[in-house]
Amino acid sequence: MHQPRSTLQDVADRAGVSLSTASRVLSNGSRQPAPHLADRVHRAVAELGYTANLQARAVATGQSTMVGAVVHDIADPYFSLIAAGLIEVADAHGLLVCMSSTPAAEAAEQAYVALMRAQRARAVILIGSRTDDAQARDALRAEIEAFTGSGGRAVCVGQDLLGVDTVRPENAAGAQALARAMVALGHRRFAVLAGPRGLLTARDRLEGFRAGLAAWSVPLDEARVIHGPFSRDGGYEAMSAILAAGEPRPDCVFAVTDVMALGALARLRAGGLQVPANIALAGFDDIATLRDVHPPLTTVRLPLKRMGEMAASLVLSEAGPVQHAPRVIPVPGEVILRDSTIPRPPG
Repeated sequence: MHQPRSTLQDVADRAGVSLSTASRVLSNGSRQPAPHLADRVHRAVAELGYTANLQARAVATGQSTMVGAVVHDIADPYFSLIAAGLIEVADAHGLLVCMSSTPAAEAAEQAYVALMRAQRARAVILIGSRTDDAQARDALRAEIEAFTGSGGRAVCVGQDLLGVDTVRPENAAGAQALARAMVALGHRRFAVLAGPRGLLTARDRLEGFRAGLAAWSVPLDEARVIHGPFSRDGGYEAMSAILAAGEPRPDCVFAVTDVMALGALARLRAGGLQVPANIALAGFDDIATLRDVHPPLTTVRLPLKRMGEMAASLVLSEAGPVQHAPRVIPVPGEVILRDSTIPRPPG
């Protein structure tokens, strides 16, 4: 015969405490009863096999123990490493992360935030670049305002354009520093695998790299700026376009993400070209996968897991609606020089 599910009142009765005391123990709030009472409650929970009704708790408190997180591509190590950091922090707070992978489009993110509002999620974390679609961005901002207006918290990892707390990687500055370093190594003819046209992260990294070259009076031929998806295959195809353009080949190719750089490296090998002997290659992000790449790839390092931890800490540091102005935490990149861009010989 099916046993009826134990209730919180059953736990309180078994522990010999009031219902409010049992509730305080199990909610892990700041006002905790004496340790001996908490021990009795936890023992009763174990004996009865009690599990909390999270739906009922969400209705009663206006919030669930859920944190929503949306990324553009969970298969991309850039996003999975950031997600790993935020999940670690959320888990330490006893919260469940509900993750979704959507296209890099504000409309898809807007639908996800609306879903999280319906689920009474405690917070939403948007991880990824904004696009140049201002109308869709405004609609997303409105949905976020509705979410925060109902008591939720929101944070973004990317550009500071949504009016919420933001962890902002310094994409342009990192790419500019990389360009300066490449010129200092002796490279003069450059190509860029520039990512999607409408994505602001791709645009920031391209423009930063262009500015770094300009500081050395080195031009960047527009015909050698090839746009394509933020993916291994996107890098492979973009590198194919560079090689198809014929001579003179670039001295150095900058892929605006490491994942694109890995695709470019595969294409160069397929064409019988060696890195860096024939063409130097650099990326951006310093994803963990690079540990197994030969030759080791020059890149711009971002502390990806730490960025996820920072994002989660921002939304979980306070309860209830935000009263302060949105905080922006800039995250600088660090140029990491490796064998894929060793100095060219004189002449």
